[in-house]
Amino acid sequence: MSLEQCPAVSVVIPVYNEVTTIEEIILRVQAVDLDKEIIIIDDASTDGTREFLADLARHATPNPGAMTLPATGHRLRTDNIRVLFQERNQGKGAALRRGFQEARGRIVIIQDADLEYDPDNFHKLIEPIEDGDADVVYGSRFLGGPHRVLFFWHYVGNKFLTTLSDMFTDLNLSDVWTCYKAFRREVLKQIDLEENRFGFEQEITSKVAKGGWRVFEVPISYYGRTYAEGKKITWRDGLRGLWCILRYSSRARRPFALRDAQARRSPEIANPQVAQVPQIQEPSDASFAPEPQTE
Repeated sequence: MSLEQCPAVSVVIPVYNEVTTIEEIILRVQAVDLDKEIIIIDDASTDGTREFLADLARHATPNPGAMTLPATGHRLRTDNIRVLFQERNQGKGAALRRGFQEARGRIVIIQDADLEYDPDNFHKLIEPIEDGDADVVYGSRFLGGPHRVLFFWHYVGNKFLTTLSDMFTDLNLSDVWTCYKAFRREVLKQIDLEENRFGFEQEITSKVAKGGWRVFEVPISYYGRTYAEGKKITWRDGLRGLWCILRYSSRARRPFALRDAQARRSPEIANPQVAQVPQIQEPSDASFAPEPQTE
């Protein structure tokens, strides 16, 4: 896919130390039958992920547009993949901000780099937006989809934070802290994001609510992993989420939000005009050296 083309969907994948799953998740995303681009943001990985992605970037632009994956031997299409590299570890929220800035699709989907969330759910996520019913869609792990049974106290914490968030935002979401969120690109362009780590989930929810955007939820499958398998979110992120609820949430809507939201849903979104994206800048060998994490 050339830089001048605008895909229907941009899949944004923040990555940090996922060398055991990165090949498989990219294969799964590519297997979904959608007109899409894949934007991968490496958040200064130190476990070999960064070196793999640097090799992937070399195959993606400008040629040959395909590569043989070293771990599995599968042939991967790469002409619709762009790889970006953070100079230092900043967190999921910072990586997503950069990915959103680069996205050219009419719809933007967040995909984690582990295997907890199945890209086969993409069609469910984008359907309400494509039908003109929603501006933002959340994929909920608690609406009946199949899921791996894990971590009772994580479930309790999630439900507590989601309920508290709903009280402040006046939304009735069942799963604020889900990875799977899909947006019309125009929504993201009008939201100024600040959080660097997992506080992003609450910040974006609060600001979507304040903007008066139409929000849908759909059930998704979920295959949670243990900390031994690489899970990264901790109780500290839960405390940050609580602070973000208080900082960003308000029951009051922005003046004229609903009227303005209707104006933003103009026909021009079907053919957005976007600036040309610069070529990928591959990291130097020096950039692979581990750096102290700031989060």
